[in-house]
Amino acid sequence: MRQPPPPDVTVGGIAPHIPADLYRQASGQPFVIVQAAPPPARPWVRPVAIGLAIAIGLMGLGAAALALFEFAIRTAAVIGSLTGPLGIGLTLKLATRK
Repeated sequence: MRQPPPPDVTVGGIAPHIPADLYRQASGQPFVIVQAAPPPARPWVRPVAIGLAIAIGLMGLGAAALALFEFAIRTAAVIGSLTGPLGIGLTLKLATRK
């Protein structure tokens, strides 16, 4: 059950809780509750971090695509050099219809 506020005390929407012993010690004298101010916000940090993460991710995707293309080209070059002209001639002869 919620207790009513003590007399001569203004309770706001964000008023902090006052423990009962502290209220009894005050014996009707006014007292002030001091709260530390929140640290100043840095509004630019979050968008910059998101932008950098996106840029690094896109560079990684580009590097992966280039590595994949290079691997495919090297594989095609190795297969082409291993077959040679004789392999290409035999392939064309076997692949054509009689």
